[in-house]
Parts: sequence; structure tokens; C-alpha cells
Amino acid sequence: MPRPRYTGAWVPIVTPFRGGAVAEDALRLLIDRLIEQGATGIVPCGTTGESPTLSHEEHKRVVELTIKFCKGRVPVMAGTGSNSTTEAIELTQHAERAGADAALLVVPYYNRPSQAGLISHFKQVAAQTSLPLVLYNIPKRTGVNLEADTTIQLSKVDNIVGIKEASGEMGQIMEIIAGAHEFSVLTGDDQLLFAMCCLGGTGGILACAHVLPGEWARMVSLIEQGKISEARAIHYRLLPLVKALFSETNPVPVKAALELMGIPVGQPRPPLVPATEACRQRVAAELRRLGAIE
Repeated sequence: MPRPRYTGAWVPIVTPFRGGAVAEDALRLLIDRLIEQGATGIVPCGTTGESPTLSHEEHKRVVELTIKFCKGRVPVMAGTGSNSTTEAIELTQHAERAGADAALLVVPYYNRPSQAGLISHFKQVAAQTSLPLVLYNIPKRTGVNLEADTTIQLSKVDNIVGIKEASGEMGQIMEIIAGAHEFSVLTGDDQLLFAMCCLGGTGGILACAHVLPGEWARMVSLIEQGKISEARAIHYRLLPLVKALFSETNPVPVKAALELMGIPVGQPRPPLVPATEACRQRVAAELRRLGAIE
């Protein structure tokens, strides 16, 4: 049976807050808007969703609501990673019961496991679910790099079907693309989407695709069609937006952008703080340039 192939522009959605709680109406509005504008898929409870500040109950509720609000219009890849293998298994099994289409598992953070420890962690999770699993490598946040050889070994596990690569190491990423069979390689570094897809990557899980998700998906589609110059033009048109939306810690600028676009997602939870005025002005200028706001 062929493995699922993940392509296009997936949006790791922010978690809207109001009065200290998850703002469910804003979550529905956000999901509807992203799907209407061309998002390939939705990813709740990732880094951009401020998962470290969500309680287990909130985490599960956001996954359940996302599946409910998507209504099967696009697939849902639930963030279920943890630095505890037992907890990652529990969250992944919950996502499967809730009806998620796949799960995204971040490299265990803070405790800095060895490569052997990473293999053990991901294999244990894979053995306890039938969901397709996508690994997530972001060493600047986790403190440990999932090396290319390790990823290639894990790609041989039947239901480990892809990776969100945010190491920024193009040599490592090319090794994975070349060495892993029937394996989706998605960028988590938004500015590298064009380059990675030209090298054989399949798409991205992109915080910046909260803005004009259809354009990000179109870039990937054009590359798949061999229309490189058209895709390159979109890349350079969107690149200043990427710089603006990562000018402060993600998802702070993204939440500011969504508020400016009329989606009441609220402020980030502590220890993050709201965007500075300079950041808001920079984001607003990019949104106006792209026609996302007047």
C-alpha cells in the first residue's frame, strides 16, 4: 500500500485566546478563512499554536475542535509531540481517536536525547498508533538535531511517513530527500520553501501561510509543474513577509498580523508578550503591500 504524500502549504495554526481561555469562535473563524483562501491542510497544537502553554485538556480540546471545524474539507495533522515518550503516545492516541488524519511529532526538547534515544522514542510512538506520523526537527528550539542518518532509519518504519525539517541545514535536508524512500520532506523554515521544493521536497508547514495560504500552495504546485520562474516570482514576493513575521518570536508577529486582518486571536500567553509597535508597523506594511489589508 503506497504511503500518503504530504505536499502543498499546511498551516500550523495559532491558538486564539480570550480571557485566559481558548477562544473557540475565533478558532472556527480562523480555520474557515484559511480553508477558503487555499490552505492545503491544518496543523493544530504545534509551536505556532503555543503548545507548551496549553494544558493537556486544552491541547486535546483544540485538536477536537480543529477536526470538527475543518469538516473534512482539508486534512488535519495534529501536533502530538512531547519530551515524554509516554505523553507523546497518549496525545497521539487521542488524536487518532478524535479523527485526525496524521500526527506531527517534535523531537523531544530540553532533555537532549542521543540519536539512539530519538530512534527509540519515535519507534515507541509509531508502535502504539496507526496514524501516519510526521517527524519535526527544529534544533534551535529542542536543543538536539535529528540527524539525516537517523531520519533515514526512521523513514523505514511503516507509519513514519515524513518530516518537517526546520534545521536550516540544506546539506542535511538534501541527504534526507536523497536517502529516504516514499518520504515527504516538508520545510518548517518558510523562507526555504522554494529552494527545498526545487531540490525534491514536497511542501511546507508554514507559519507565514496564515497570510495568503493559497499563494504558498500555488508556489509548490508551480514547482511540481516545472514552472520554476513563476514559482520564483511568488517566492520573492512573499519573502519580505517572512522577514516581518519572524522579526520577533513566533507566533507573536503572526498573531499581530491576524488581528490586523480582523481575526480576533488575542495575545500570546506568557512568557511571550505582545508584538512591539515597531513589529506591528512592519507587519502592517507587508500586509498592505500584499493586499491582505487596506
